[in-house]
Amino acid sequence: MDKFLVLFLSLLLLAVHGRAEYSEDDKLRIVEDLVSWDVEDEYEAEDSANTFWDSERSAKVLVNLDSFGAAGDGISDDTEAFLKAWKTACSTSNSVFLVPPGRRYLVNATRFKGPCADNLIIQIDGTIVAPDEPSNWDPQLPRIWLDFSKLNGVIFQGNGVIDGSGGKWWASSCKKNKTNPCRAAPSALTIDSSSSVKVKGLTIQNSQQMNFVISRCNSVRISEVLVSCPGDSPNTDGIHISESTNVVLQDSKIGTGDDCVSIVNASSNIKMKRIYCGPGHGISIGSLGKDNTTAIVTKVVLDTAFLKETTNGLRIKTWQGGSGYVRAVRFENVQLQEVANPIIIDQFYCDSPTACQNQTSAVKISQIMYRNITGTTKSEEAIKFACSDTVPCSNIVLSNVNLERKDGTVETYCNSAEGFGYGVVHPSADCLSSQDKGCITSDVIKSVVATEPELDHIVHTEL
Repeated sequence: MDKFLVLFLSLLLLAVHGRAEYSEDDKLRIVEDLVSWDVEDEYEAEDSANTFWDSERSAKVLVNLDSFGAAGDGISDDTEAFLKAWKTACSTSNSVFLVPPGRRYLVNATRFKGPCADNLIIQIDGTIVAPDEPSNWDPQLPRIWLDFSKLNGVIFQGNGVIDGSGGKWWASSCKKNKTNPCRAAPSALTIDSSSSVKVKGLTIQNSQQMNFVISRCNSVRISEVLVSCPGDSPNTDGIHISESTNVVLQDSKIGTGDDCVSIVNASSNIKMKRIYCGPGHGISIGSLGKDNTTAIVTKVVLDTAFLKETTNGLRIKTWQGGSGYVRAVRFENVQLQEVANPIIIDQFYCDSPTACQNQTSAVKISQIMYRNITGTTKSEEAIKFACSDTVPCSNIVLSNVNLERKDGTVETYCNSAEGFGYGVVHPSADCLSSQDKGCITSDVIKSVVATEPELDHIVHTEL
C-alpha cells in the first residue's frame, strides 16, 4: 500500500482513538515514524557472486592454513598455525585466509586483530573445534573463543563449521544445576569493533555460551548462516547484537537454548529478514537496564520469520530500575507455531537466583508495531504487555494479528500499555488504553482492511 495512504488511514485512526494531549503534529510524527521508516540494506542490490573466491583467480593471494604447520586432525593444537597464517593474510592485500575442507582444526581461545590490508577473505571450509574441557580454558580470555576485531571490508564465508564443544560447559552451568557456581563462558565467534563486514554460509554450533556476537560494529551483513545448539543448552544465544548499527541478518536458521536473536544496548538500524527460529527463546530486544543502567535500542525491523515451538516469540525485555528507551520497532509477516508467549513486552524481567527489587524507573518502550502476525500459542495469554506503572508503554499498534490455541481460548494482558489495534486483532487488544478512552469505529476498520494488502502465506522451508 502507498505509504501516504497508510499515513492517512493511520491518522484517521488516531483521530478517533488518540491520546487527548497529542496535537495533530504529534500524531503525524508518531505515525510517520511507525509506517514510513525502514532499515536500509546497502548490499541488497549487489551481485552475491562478488563474494565468492575461486582458487584459480590470480588476483587473490592464497594463505592456506596447512602451509603454516596445522595438523588438521582435531587432536593436535593448531592455534599457533592459525596465528601465523593470520599474520600473513592480514598484512597482505587481496589475500584469502583458507581453512581447508575435510579437516578438523583444534584451536584455543585466540584474538585475531586488525586492521588488515584491503580485500581480506576468510574462507572457512573445514571445521574449527574448541577444546572441550572448561578447567583448561585460558583464564585470561574467559569470555571469548574466536575473536576478530578492528576489521574493515572483510568477508567471512564458506561451508565450514565453527564448533564450540560446549557440552561440559553446559553441564557445569548454574542454570543446569543450582549447586554449580555461576561463571562466565566463552562466545564461539565474536566480531568486534569492525565495519563493512559480510558473513555468509557458515555453521556455528555447540557454543560454550553465546554462538555469534556482533559487538561495536557498523555495517554488517549476515546471510545463510546456520546456528545450532540443543534446546536445553543454557545462555547459548544464537546471534547477539550489541552496540552496533546497520546490521542486516537474513536467510538464516537458528536453533538454540536461549534467544535465537538478541539485540541489546546501543544498537540501531537492525533488519532481520527470512529467519527461522526454533528451538529457542524467540527473537528478543533485551534484556536492557540491568543494574540501573541506561539502554537505547531504536529502529529494528523483523520482516518474514517462522518461529516453531519456542518459549517466546517476539519479545522486549527490560529490568526494573533501568533508563533509556526502546522505540521504532516493527515486527511483521511472522508465523508462529506452538509458541508459549507469541507477543510479549516484559518490563519486570528478572533472570536472577534471588527476587528482584521493585523499582520505579524503567526503560521507556514506545512506537512498537506488530503487523501480519499469525499462528498458534501454547499459553492462554497470547499477547502480553507487562509495562511499568510509572513509565508506561505507549504507541503500541497491532494490525492483522491472529493467534489461536488448540485447546482453549486466548486473551491479551495489559498493564500500563497504551495503543490501539486495527484490522483483525485476535485476541482483542481492547485492554490497550488511551487517555480519552476512544474507540475505533467499524467503518474505519473496514476501510483499513479493504486497503491493506493480503499477507502471503508464509511457507516454511528448511534453510
